[in-house]
Amino acid sequence: MASIAAAKVQEVREITRIERIGAHSHIRGLGLDDSLEPRNVSQGMVGQLTARRAAGVVLEMIKEGKIAGRAILLAGQPGTGKTAIAMGMAQALGQDTPFTSMAGSEIYSLEMGKTEALTQAIRKSIGVRIKEETEIIEGEVVEVQVDRPATGVGTKVGKLTLKTTEMETIYDLGGKMIECIMKEKVQAGDVITIDKATGKISKLGRSFTRARDYDATGPQTRFVQCPEGELQKRKEVVHTVSLHEVDVINSRTHGFLALFSGDTGEIKAEVREQINAKVAEWREEGKAEIVPGVLFIDEVHMLDIECFSFLNRALENEMAPVVIMATNRGITRIRGTNYMSPHGIPIDLLDRMNIVATKPYEEKELKEILKIRCEEEDCEMSDDALTVLTRIAGETSLRYAIQLITTSGLVSRKRKSNEIQMEDIKRVYSLFLDENRSMQFLKEYQDEFMFNDIADAGDAMDVADG
Repeated sequence: MASIAAAKVQEVREITRIERIGAHSHIRGLGLDDSLEPRNVSQGMVGQLTARRAAGVVLEMIKEGKIAGRAILLAGQPGTGKTAIAMGMAQALGQDTPFTSMAGSEIYSLEMGKTEALTQAIRKSIGVRIKEETEIIEGEVVEVQVDRPATGVGTKVGKLTLKTTEMETIYDLGGKMIECIMKEKVQAGDVITIDKATGKISKLGRSFTRARDYDATGPQTRFVQCPEGELQKRKEVVHTVSLHEVDVINSRTHGFLALFSGDTGEIKAEVREQINAKVAEWREEGKAEIVPGVLFIDEVHMLDIECFSFLNRALENEMAPVVIMATNRGITRIRGTNYMSPHGIPIDLLDRMNIVATKPYEEKELKEILKIRCEEEDCEMSDDALTVLTRIAGETSLRYAIQLITTSGLVSRKRKSNEIQMEDIKRVYSLFLDENRSMQFLKEYQDEFMFNDIADAGDAMDVADG
């Protein structure tokens, strides 16, 4: 029975591990040094030195709050690391800076207007850091005394003795406070804080004076100094929320629970105007500050002229985030019009952008990326197999070569080997077609497929010539 349970646990762990491996899960940052110079291979990033150097400069401007309302365009061929650079920027910014990622095609599938979807994405990317002062009681627990009624029925009463280096006080405890203390397992020697407004108890750790109580300590026990000064103190608490979260909470039709369901629907402009006015008031009073974050729009060429016009105006707003866009298109038609433009983006919006170009990877860079992906996917590969896979990546595409890693790993395990050999790569290469071989196959057998446009086009050309 125990072995079956262990096998189930192992199975769950393996499934969790597989789910965590994404296309860019190996990215840890931009791989820059202190002087913003890119290292050739660092934090999962390989090559693209010029693009990463430019992204590093943008990153510093974001941190200093000097680039709000600007737009960056990452432009390059498919598979040249545009999304990887955006993910690296998100990792480098950390948790304090809001980062929202979306694809250009998403706005057409949402149950709301296109401009509303963009507005919500923009407001998700703007943080509000709210500061407030709260009164707390902080001290070392000397004694916890809880008296239970003799009959076993009725409210519990108790006393809590707290001390600092300068004073000691006894507090009477009510039923709710006793429940909190028992839930947190507070005992003599713990250093705790009590929020006077909410009654929330937080354990900071064990006092150094109780460091010899070995039976009361564990591997996770943290020792802290006994607090100094008064027991009652005023402490500044900082909460960071996005403007969109404030919108949802204050929208009467949806309320706070909409944050968990994800179905926020359309939010009225009047609600947003009131929130903007309130936030502006807090900023003047010094209670809050705006944290401009980053909105990353992948496949930006999928947006139409209506969305581009909206973004053009939205970027002029004083509370606009940094908008990073990525595209792999050349000179193409702007969606919703008959006009051609570079990257399928209107000229007036392109004029606002700092354009960062990504270039195709060299052979040694492709090899390094494939090596990193092998480590990420927990696959061992022989040098010969890696050389063959690198050549395949150069002749077809990097994405295709990365997809062959997992499949060749499965093939090698089927023949009871822990290392991927050249034969495994050749086998999966023959099983799964790349784009060029797929096209060649279609041309060869085009007559046997339904709705053959190539044949129709040929007939049309013959008629035109006739």
